[in-house]
Amino acid sequence: MLHILHGADLHLDAPFTGLSAEQARTRRAELRELPGRLADLAREREADLLLLSGDLFDGADPYAETAQTLARALGQAGCPVFIAPGNHDPYGPRSPYALLPWPENVHIFQSAALEPIPMPKLGCTLWGAAFTSPSREDSPLSGFSVPAGDGGVHIGVLHADVAGRGRYAPLPEEDIAASGLTYLALGHVHACSGLRRAGDVFWAYPGCPEGRGFDELGEKGCLWVTVEDGGGVEAEFLPLAKRRYRLVEADLSQAESPRAALLSALPDDAQNDILRVVLTGESDLDGVDLVPLKALAGERCWSADLRDHTTVRRDLWSRAEEDTLTGLFLRQMRLRLDQAEEEDERERLEEAVRFGLAALEHREEPMA
Repeated sequence: MLHILHGADLHLDAPFTGLSAEQARTRRAELRELPGRLADLAREREADLLLLSGDLFDGADPYAETAQTLARALGQAGCPVFIAPGNHDPYGPRSPYALLPWPENVHIFQSAALEPIPMPKLGCTLWGAAFTSPSREDSPLSGFSVPAGDGGVHIGVLHADVAGRGRYAPLPEEDIAASGLTYLALGHVHACSGLRRAGDVFWAYPGCPEGRGFDELGEKGCLWVTVEDGGGVEAEFLPLAKRRYRLVEADLSQAESPRAALLSALPDDAQNDILRVVLTGESDLDGVDLVPLKALAGERCWSADLRDHTTVRRDLWSRAEEDTLTGLFLRQMRLRLDQAEEEDERERLEEAVRFGLAALEHREEPMA
């Protein structure tokens, strides 16, 4: 049985441009803690291998302290570590992968061609490759398959884009299936894929371990992968994120006030999180004062961004007397409402009025 800790896409030294300068500095410092937390996990769970599938740095020229922190932490993982550099941190003669002295237990793939690393004590062979420039347009598994007749465990570690068509090592699932690998540890996609299968080959993206914006929502982490002696593979998601990016909607339509709507919408467990609160629905106010609401939200989370998407409340029947198609529609619907006997029928008719008005007035959303 083989136990693998699989991580990717740390993006150390990311700029966090959506935050204040002070918050961005804090988040960069928190990202630098990730290698140590991964090493702690590897030791605590007694991992046989730690696989890191690229984009460990956000750029090819990270701060010296960041690279040194990564190298020092990985040296304490208690197991062999394999790194497949990605498109953000390609291997090159001036990259930190080439310039920094790395611990003996860390192997960094340096070539775009797959390199085998036999691990006889673990009964497996590692295969990996590196980005050597910021782009790669061919499949890293094109034409590859493990040696014929070799019934051993073969593990791949790559930065690649499954089913992609772009410049970041597009990898057809057919190439994965034909590779003969037991498990393929991938990086590049920032959402955890869960354990997937192409033919007899298991593969997965762990996603990034910390979100960096509102396009990377919710829990983030790494994967704990178990390869059974018979070739079966299982994967467990391990949360790592110190702060989550979360979207919250506060509907003002039925609330007593914007403050009440916000308090009702804010989650109770968001103290460490970064929220974007979108105010929706109809309000009697011609524009909502966001300053006090942002201060209120800031008391319940680490950082809050508020967006006002409300519209001014209107009388549903204000255009009923117009000599227009809209007026005719409203008069006919009001007559049907007057004749409706059941409450649920009246509710359905009122909803139909809202959607009908939205269509007639060429609005995206119906009135609340």
